[in-house]
Amino acid sequence: MPSFFRRFLAGFVALATIVQLSPVLFRAPVAHAAIYSALRVTTTGSGSFTMAPGEVKTVTVTFQNTSDFTWKNDGAGYVSLYTYGPKYRASQFDPGTWLSPSQVKRISEASVTKKGTATVSFPLRAPSTTGTYSETFRLASETYAWFEGGEFTLTITVKGTAASTTASSTTTTTASAPSTARAELTMLSANKVKAVAGRSLTLTAGFKNTGTTTWTSYGLRAPDMSIASAGSFKHKSWNGDVLALANGKVKSGETAYVSFAMTTPTTNGTHTTEFQLTANGESVDDAFVEIPVEVTGGSPAAKDAPKSESNDEGIATSYITEPTMRVGVLIVDEETNSEVVITSDESDFDVRDGAGNLLAEMKKSQSVTAAWDGTKYVFNRGKGDEKSTSWLRFIPKTVNAIMIVSNFDRKVTRGSSYTDNTFRNILELRHNDSKDRVWLINELLVEWYLRGLAETSNISPHEFQKTLITAARTYSFYHWSRATKHADEFFHVDAWLDQVYKGYGQELRTPNLTAAVEATRGRIVTYQGATAITPYFSRSDGRTRSWEEVWYGTVAWAVSVPVPCDEGKTLWGHGVGMSASGALCMANQGQMYDQILKHFYTGIDIEKRWE
Repeated sequence: MPSFFRRFLAGFVALATIVQLSPVLFRAPVAHAAIYSALRVTTTGSGSFTMAPGEVKTVTVTFQNTSDFTWKNDGAGYVSLYTYGPKYRASQFDPGTWLSPSQVKRISEASVTKKGTATVSFPLRAPSTTGTYSETFRLASETYAWFEGGEFTLTITVKGTAASTTASSTTTTTASAPSTARAELTMLSANKVKAVAGRSLTLTAGFKNTGTTTWTSYGLRAPDMSIASAGSFKHKSWNGDVLALANGKVKSGETAYVSFAMTTPTTNGTHTTEFQLTANGESVDDAFVEIPVEVTGGSPAAKDAPKSESNDEGIATSYITEPTMRVGVLIVDEETNSEVVITSDESDFDVRDGAGNLLAEMKKSQSVTAAWDGTKYVFNRGKGDEKSTSWLRFIPKTVNAIMIVSNFDRKVTRGSSYTDNTFRNILELRHNDSKDRVWLINELLVEWYLRGLAETSNISPHEFQKTLITAARTYSFYHWSRATKHADEFFHVDAWLDQVYKGYGQELRTPNLTAAVEATRGRIVTYQGATAITPYFSRSDGRTRSWEEVWYGTVAWAVSVPVPCDEGKTLWGHGVGMSASGALCMANQGQMYDQILKHFYTGIDIEKRWE
């Protein structure tokens, strides 16, 4: 990582020995985009239609507002639907009543607050030629940003003879063959919950496609709304029995992440319900989310539930399993001759494909060379080239053992002071179609990931280190929970553009930082129970800036606050959130990490989410 001296101005040498900040602190688009987000809840016909040539049907799509601002259908930044893929494509499905051939329609509601639901209803006219067509759309805030989670694709099959054009038509439901999809629940953001009665909860589930069929749509539904347990969890964002619905290709071996909302029952006690995965419009056998919810503060049950201390969202202390981060550590290109050489001096390791099939067993210190040749994966363990149609994973027999990328040396290719080619736990070689490039991805638990961060030096004050680590953990957890920022490249965070991560070498060089990680283990910044995004920057000029001063929309905890230590200095960075130099000064004055965080992020709490 370039030193603070190389990254900023030569005049800040004193601070250079203490603070090293990653580019995320200065990349306004990263923080800007984070507030422009939506969760698609329902789509007419699950996004697939059969139409006669020239026929017109009305499509209705609902989105939940997961942003930090109120959506409007008029005025600056109004929210509407555009064609996408490519952007602003003139669509052949426009019947002549859209706002333009590329801008479909504004949301129906005048305003939609956070967690509320917006509706976009619009007509589609089928082409006159039979065949199968697709069109991709995405929500946007006019002139400001595209929405994360606002993209979806409709598939239209045109067949039969021309039908008379009508203003709208109701989609006909036809019998379909039993689903051939198969799935396995691999992640749930909370295995059990304690909550106050009648509160909204938002959770995320991950399902691995274990079948042979590619999913083009997926979601969750309540299997039988006539069952009391299902109905008692009903949330206003549901469309009938549909909790959530998304479009996007999920191939065999890949994982789809589904965020959904539910309301806690009104009666005290422990309630359990099941929600079933759907794929390609069909229920997937034996693929369920089951969540026990212990309700307090409601009407009495046969046996009152024990009291529990809850936060402002109504969710009491309920630890989740420590998240596993997927970190893009290296683009495999000419820097490493478009291949990686993997070994470990610490553990035997397996080479497996994306479906978990064993391809090779390697002994400690043996090497395997792996690459993507443009159509398939190739690896060589000394027995000639072996091929795989699925991506490659290098998994140490000893969990968290150190893996080495022996043909990668930052000193040679990047002029760094250290090689930094060692990483804990699993490495994965994976090509993506989205940007047509190959990444080496490091998969490890979040607390081990934090030990490898190069966001501050080993000699900075302990409370300052705890402050930065907590902000960094929050940033990591935010993107792990959403799983959207780099979803098209199959990881959660980039090791350079998001947070500077150098792996095991950095961990060895910064034992004091490891102590700060351990001291704050599992703790993140929250606002009213929800994970807060925590921007920070190098130095203020005596005050921080509010979110809306620099970006768009309002973030309640990111308001302007005074920074006396920075008075008379020049602003470095975007100015939103926490000033690193101000936080350093406060730590040197004896303030604790939680006091520092609560000064810069107004009204927040620090909560422990995992043990």
